[in-house]
Amino acid sequence: MRKRDHNVFTNAASLLVCGLLAGVVVAAAAFPAVAMSGLAAKAGAETFGALPKELTVARAPQISYLLASDGKTPLATMYDENRRDVKLADIAPVMQKAIIAAEDHDFYKHNGVDLNGVARAFVNNQSGANSQQGASTLTMQYVRLAIAYSATHPADVVAATEDTSARKLREMRYAIQIDKEFSKDEILERYLNIASFGNGAYGIYAASQVYFGKPPSKLKIEEAAMLAGMVKAPTTNDPTTRSGRPLALDRRNYVIDNMVKIGAVNQQEADAAKAAPMVVKDKRTPNGCVSTNEKGWGFFCDYFYRWWLQQETFGSTTYDRERRLKSGGYTIVTTLDAQAQRGADRAVRKAKKETAKEAAMVAVVEPGTGRVRALAVNRSFKIDDPKSPKNKISSDPAKAKKKIRGNYPNTVNPLLTGGQGITGYQAGSTFKIFTIVAALEKGIPLGYTINAQQKFKSEYIIDSSSPAACPGTHFYCPTNSTGKAGGVLNMWSAFSQSTNTYFVPLQQQVGAENVVDAAKRLGIQFRAANDAKFAGTKDSAHQWGAFTLGVSQTTPLELANAYATLAADGKYCEPIPVQEIKDPEGNKLDIANPRCEKRVSTEVARAAVDAARCPVGDNSSTSKCGDSRTARQVKSIVKAPVAGKSGTTDSEKTAALVAMTKQYAVAGIMADPDWPQTNVKMKHNQPDGINPPVIETLRDAMEGKERIKFEPPGRKISEGDQRSIPSVTCQDLDAAKSRINGAGFEAVVSDVKVASNCPAGKAAGTSPEGRTIKGGVVTIQVSSGGGTPPTTGPGGPATPPTPGRPPRPRG
Repeated sequence: MRKRDHNVFTNAASLLVCGLLAGVVVAAAAFPAVAMSGLAAKAGAETFGALPKELTVARAPQISYLLASDGKTPLATMYDENRRDVKLADIAPVMQKAIIAAEDHDFYKHNGVDLNGVARAFVNNQSGANSQQGASTLTMQYVRLAIAYSATHPADVVAATEDTSARKLREMRYAIQIDKEFSKDEILERYLNIASFGNGAYGIYAASQVYFGKPPSKLKIEEAAMLAGMVKAPTTNDPTTRSGRPLALDRRNYVIDNMVKIGAVNQQEADAAKAAPMVVKDKRTPNGCVSTNEKGWGFFCDYFYRWWLQQETFGSTTYDRERRLKSGGYTIVTTLDAQAQRGADRAVRKAKKETAKEAAMVAVVEPGTGRVRALAVNRSFKIDDPKSPKNKISSDPAKAKKKIRGNYPNTVNPLLTGGQGITGYQAGSTFKIFTIVAALEKGIPLGYTINAQQKFKSEYIIDSSSPAACPGTHFYCPTNSTGKAGGVLNMWSAFSQSTNTYFVPLQQQVGAENVVDAAKRLGIQFRAANDAKFAGTKDSAHQWGAFTLGVSQTTPLELANAYATLAADGKYCEPIPVQEIKDPEGNKLDIANPRCEKRVSTEVARAAVDAARCPVGDNSSTSKCGDSRTARQVKSIVKAPVAGKSGTTDSEKTAALVAMTKQYAVAGIMADPDWPQTNVKMKHNQPDGINPPVIETLRDAMEGKERIKFEPPGRKISEGDQRSIPSVTCQDLDAAKSRINGAGFEAVVSDVKVASNCPAGKAAGTSPEGRTIKGGVVTIQVSSGGGTPPTTGPGGPATPPTPGRPPRPRG
């Protein structure tokens, strides 16, 4: 709102008189401490009329607020200056009157420059009085602060505050213009929002919060008077210090007396206010991710902060982007789901103490949006104090010898999200899902069977001295950790019991480069140098035989988002920590929108999820999981349709689990970030293993949420091209094998003999019998004689799976 135009004569008179005062009068009145010789000449030389008339005012730095996804729960605040602009209507009238009583009694009477005040100051200062007077009005003070905040160069800031006549003349000229442009209330509002009140509080909103823990609309007379009394000398009149407290009290009472003089309060109100004790909270507004609203939320806050610094929308450099965040006055609704985050925080600290060298890390992503709902690790997000360190000596022996401290219990490293030297952790057999995706995309259905022996001699070439090489060769020979063959398995049952010698030959068949490509499309980044080298070209990826076993490094966030993509029917969404950003005017920025694209077909994604239901104790109408499950307790604890996979590496240096519903994908990895070659065995199902934190996080996140079913895949991608199996009952084994192979199947002979009416040593039948997938494995059963041939249903194994601990990958 523009102020009404002043009387033309009044405006002209103001300009004329100010021009006349531009020499000695102004210098003597405004700057009594400055030697008059030369100053008057300088002031007179800079003629008042030649000064600029327009003042460009930049918005003063504003505090940015981070909220949880509900738009209400505080997460963190970020600022260079603790300031939040408020409307004059939201500032208590007594505060408005107090600042006028303290700084400018005639504020509503003059035209920006108080000519009477200038004259009074001149007479007083020339009289030799003990107290010197200035002549700055509230409007002139606002001009001074506005020039400083609008400065684009440090020299401009100095010029705005230096003790010279040039500065005073410039302030007068601008003040008259400002007084013409804005109403008195607008000027007062701007001044109260820009003034400094000490203790990191800029503007009346921050000041009322820091000193009294209340909004400025609730200030009492004595509180308003104290704040008004601080603006002249915030450091000297600091009520939170021993030396400043009595000065602040005197200044407060002085302002209250002046409020009586201007008629703002009566004497009775003034006496009561002066009698009130001066109680201040001295509670600085928390700043940054080391001061989040709840202890465990620092890692999510840091992820948001790093994400912001990558967005070109907020500036061309990271410096510009950081300044925008800490001064732009944004209200940012993040994606943090307080319910999921609190559950994750409880779960990781329940599994491992903050002082443990093992890091229990959990990330939660929402399928279909990429919104990161929680990030938790059993660490404190803070910088360890070098003067009084709390961190333990590093678990890495080389660093320990040098007395280098590790990153526990305190760290600000992005353990869960990667970057700044954090390349990730091996996630074991969770990577087998990428082989399933690549196989399905090549037309190989879930029902595809392979006879998984204990050891598989692959075509992948590795160093012949490697313990993973077949003896006397340079070929990669993976084995199952159980020391036993897996038997005839399909994708459901092989994924359920995590059989290495099923997935390596399957990867070999579809091409490791295609499996790596599937992982890339689902968001795996290959940060480690050796991983990037393998994944760099199709030729190098083609020889990555152990990739399906999870030897590549990843982060909990990447892993959660990869599985979330499949839960979202193949729609990949870039992980994002924000869901709404508003500028100070309340305008929404489009940058918070999800960034998604289709990367896997719906049918392939649904089929992959169907296989992933098996390891975690779930089934669909099409699933043929078998009895062995690596994490069967997930389903019974979460009590919802679930999918996922566990993973372990050689010597159990890391342990991983992914568990998801349609609403949340939770990935957990337990590792030692300080020393990847740790001698500590990471656990799964034990209370201090990785499974409980993942499962409990998903359970807590799903509390009160709808149970949504996964869509089962179609018959074709599940069962593939079904063909009739020829009868070989009572035939010689060689003839039976030849006939099965000739019909387009892979024939294997069972090691176990079964009773049948056929002569001993002859073929007793097949498993499965009737029909099975084209190219699938058909087991020829061997007769022991003297009995009735067995019958088995299609797809069933010749013998039941070997009981005992399910195989776990080593890669």
